[in-house]
Amino acid sequence: MPVVKLRERGQLTIPYEYRRELGLGKEDILNVLKIGDVLILVPKQLAGDVVSGKMARAMKKKGLTLDNLLNNLREQRKRYSKETYAKAKT
Repeated sequence: MPVVKLRERGQLTIPYEYRRELGLGKEDILNVLKIGDVLILVPKQLAGDVVSGKMARAMKKKGLTLDNLLNNLREQRKRYSKETYAKAKT
């Protein structure tokens, strides 16, 4: 079991092998949990990562691409603009 030294400002270095296995980079964020006398470090998954992962899976399942979504967005904007500004003229 690797041993790490706590530095002056509370910093410690996670051994390279662990960082590599967990896919941790230098700017990654970790949650620190205190359970009794034990500290547990858990990689924090950002909400955007979770949402984008769900979207990517749903798009793949339905056979959609980013171009499909962007084209649909353009169509929706045109329709919205036409409906909104047509009502304003009356």
